[in-house]
Amino acid sequence: MNALTFITCGSVDDGKSTLIGRLLLDSKAILSDQLANASNTSHRTDDGQQPDLAAFTDGLQAEREQGITIDVAWRYFATPARKFIIGDTPGHVQYTRNMVTAATNADAAVVLVDATKLDWQNPALELLAQTRRHSLLVNRLRVPSVVFAINKLDAVDDPQTAFTNISAALHHFAALGQIDCAGTVPVSALMGYNVVLAHPGWAGYHGPSLLALLEGLPTIAELESISAAAQPPSLPHLAVQWVENRNTVPLGLQGRRIYWGRLAVGTISVGSLLQLSPSGQHAQVAQLLTTTRQDLGNLPAQAGDTVGVVLDREIDISRGDWLIARQASLGSQRTTATIAWLDEQPLNVGRTYWALHGHRWVKVKVCAIDHQIDIATLTTSPTDTLVANSIGQVQLHFQTPLPLAPYATSRVLGSLILVDTASHSTAAAVLINAEKNHLQPNHDL
Repeated sequence: MNALTFITCGSVDDGKSTLIGRLLLDSKAILSDQLANASNTSHRTDDGQQPDLAAFTDGLQAEREQGITIDVAWRYFATPARKFIIGDTPGHVQYTRNMVTAATNADAAVVLVDATKLDWQNPALELLAQTRRHSLLVNRLRVPSVVFAINKLDAVDDPQTAFTNISAALHHFAALGQIDCAGTVPVSALMGYNVVLAHPGWAGYHGPSLLALLEGLPTIAELESISAAAQPPSLPHLAVQWVENRNTVPLGLQGRRIYWGRLAVGTISVGSLLQLSPSGQHAQVAQLLTTTRQDLGNLPAQAGDTVGVVLDREIDISRGDWLIARQASLGSQRTTATIAWLDEQPLNVGRTYWALHGHRWVKVKVCAIDHQIDIATLTTSPTDTLVANSIGQVQLHFQTPLPLAPYATSRVLGSLILVDTASHSTAAAVLINAEKNHLQPNHDL
């Protein structure tokens, strides 16, 4: 079974770092010196001294001093059943961009909810804004599996009532946001209940532990493989990352340049007819190389593979260009997209930004803001601006055509970031909507 990459997210101080520390500790992934350091800042509980589990992930000095997570901390561990890569993401609203970055490569997301912060006795309780925001963002970023972990139930008077009411609120919100919930687990990260080891009957729960649930979740690669088998083959699109000059190429490659990049969708093989986006120049694949410079021969390169492409003729190709199928569209200049605005400076209609798509930088203008999404009710409302950490739908116009596809179809072709042209700060994460099929064949060729 493939390694599962997952993130923990949710509001600040919900116990994300402590949960990961518990996973690492109880799965025997902590070295003795790490455990000794964590024990120096231990917590006293009814069951005795507990090590400071958050110390296993909070690596920055500012994180240790403030007791919060700022950057994304990646940790690795394995069980007899599976390998895991964990991303501990920050809960503070000003660090939402860090969570978004981590979620783009995640197979699953564990959304933590602190029971002590909620009116858990109220069946109609309100979830925290950051819980709703993170849940909505991981859903829009197409993270395949979302698991809700209700934490700190050991600190409330009636864990079963709290679990019942909070679960109902989470499932109601998930239904409104069309979020597929892979499971809801009551946990105590501090005490270890239902994290690695199941605690049957606690909080009225008799299901698997959080770790047991994670061990059975699919990866993005597995899901895409199943989806690809059921769909017509996609037209190949390869983003050129590096051009290797001819003077470094062995004579066996006829002295031609090698164009290195990762195949976003589709397959290519020797003899495939390609064109260059945006110029439209045509060429044929003469040779394919692996990253170790082995000749693939007649074997095709698959989506996700990093390959070196040698063409049958010399054409002007630079980093950021796309090698795409002859029958594919060269690209679109206008699109509708869902946008997560991350900059402190608000988004205004008419502004121009840098857009990074694949490895290409182009200018893009925000032509219109269709609406914004209320993270509490998930309803839409008209607006003429988007403030920090808001989510909306916009109309974009690019300076040059880009080979775009809906994000639901391709994470690579369907995503880009916006960068402020003055401050050079990352302004937004953008997901191309599925309203238009941007991969339609180009009948003009």
